[in-house]
Amino acid sequence: MRWIHLGIIILFALATIIFALQNFEIVTMSLLGFNARIPLALVVAIAYLLGAATGGSLFALLRRSYEGSRQTIAGLH
Repeated sequence: MRWIHLGIIILFALATIIFALQNFEIVTMSLLGFNARIPLALVVAIAYLLGAATGGSLFALLRRSYEGSRQTIAGLH
């Protein structure tokens, strides 16, 4: 099962890289009153990396919470 997950991650990463390499147009990005004109490829790369970091962190937090709750319940029995 680990190899399937790794394969899916690689496919998404490759699709993101291909998209980024084909889209170097300059776009204007606005956030909280700040504007930035940067290549679309950079926006995609940043969004992908932030999504991977936050998604991985959330998954790890949920897994630890679930395992901790199982240990607490097992300790009560």
